Amino acid sequence: MLSAVLCVMLGGLLTLAFVLIQSFRLKGIMAAVLLGCHYSEGCGSMNQNVQNAPADAPAVPPHVPSELVLDTRFGNGQVPNNLIDPYGPTDALLDPESPRIHYYPWPTSGNQHGAWVVTRYEDIRRVYEDNELFSSEGVAQFQALVGETWPSIPLGVDPPDHAKYRRFLNPWFTPVAMRAMEPRIREIIGGMIAEFADRGEIDIAHDFGRVFPVRVFLNLMGLPFSMFDQFLAWEWDILHEPQIEKKAIAVRAILSYLRAFIAEKQDSPDDTLGSFIANGNIDGKPLDPEEVLGMTWFLWLGGLDTVASTVSQMFRRLGMDQPLQERIRANPEIINTAVEEFLRVQPLVNSGRKVKRDFTWHGVDIKAGDWVTVYNSAGNFDPQQFDCPRTFDPERKVNRHFTLSGGIHLCLGAHLARRELRVLLDEWFRRIPAPFHIKPGAMTTVTPGLLSIRNLPIEWAVEPVT
Repeated sequence: MLSAVLCVMLGGLLTLAFVLIQSFRLKGIMAAVLLGCHYSEGCGSMNQNVQNAPADAPAVPPHVPSELVLDTRFGNGQVPNNLIDPYGPTDALLDPESPRIHYYPWPTSGNQHGAWVVTRYEDIRRVYEDNELFSSEGVAQFQALVGETWPSIPLGVDPPDHAKYRRFLNPWFTPVAMRAMEPRIREIIGGMIAEFADRGEIDIAHDFGRVFPVRVFLNLMGLPFSMFDQFLAWEWDILHEPQIEKKAIAVRAILSYLRAFIAEKQDSPDDTLGSFIANGNIDGKPLDPEEVLGMTWFLWLGGLDTVASTVSQMFRRLGMDQPLQERIRANPEIINTAVEEFLRVQPLVNSGRKVKRDFTWHGVDIKAGDWVTVYNSAGNFDPQQFDCPRTFDPERKVNRHFTLSGGIHLCLGAHLARRELRVLLDEWFRRIPAPFHIKPGAMTTVTPGLLSIRNLPIEWAVEPVT
């Protein structure tokens, strides 16, 4: 009851602020920046004007109504901002006046074409869970750029085959498996922090956040750390390079490398996940070469940046929000729920699915073969699902967000990601008890999405050695 009253009061204050801003004729992102909030002050909503797509946007299918072709790049990780909550502008997509479904004309979800977009929590859940209507065939199919036709496994496979691949891989990612891995995770994280704790500063994004999760992943797979920089360069081109030719060069290079890696593991098996896949069998039948490559490729693609991006955005928020930082430092027992809240408010990826048959949704005709992208960047803040969704609550009790996807395609590495983040906060606050802040003059602008912060220097006081 109290939280509901606070939401109403804060909403009224925010409305007044918005009226004042409008009186000065400030719009769009500038209004959102001026309305940037602090979690302890209680965030309401932030406004971002939703416009029709510009004339130079890519063409859309003829059955798409022109009035539903919108420019929502701000909700799809394309527009940088400097908000403490960089996903704040997506509140405009949850406004009752905003259409429940619209069309995004730019390439998205790893495809070279546009897609329908849903933003409400219930609509997103339907896309994730209705496997009779929505298919993941073709998702993350970057390999198609070089003529490969095999799927990214298990994400790009529909039921019933999907289940056998998850059963094959799941034992490596269960909570039991993560408990067994924790000493190694803690060793990596603790050892790295020990190297710089006495320096009083670190580029948390470049020198730490992008490194430790990859070390954990490469160790799990049996991939060499000497390839670290090359792996990240290839992945950057695959996910972020706008030129198709450069994407294709990177895809071709990593596939050539992975084929050689698989052959090496087949010649000399070991106890790593990479070897397990290379020499694997399901129901007594050896995996064929495309199944082996499809799994190895997908794990490589997904294992390099999700936790790294989460760490960078998490420390950015902690550096900008000293009361939140102190609350977690003083109460380590809330680290688990705090990690879940960081995941909720940092939905790095908006997923896509292909429509299997014609149907009508919210009065809009959707055709078989169309794609639907779910804006987790909005759904994770739907007030119909989350109480005061723009308030960062490190002790939030009900937190069924979509940052790690949903339905049968719930992120395979979800338990690993949570374990890494929990161990990180525990080791950090134990080894560096002093408050940290972002170094004065450092750039804090962020593009809300994967690989969004390349550099973020932070600093803290170090007691002199006596």
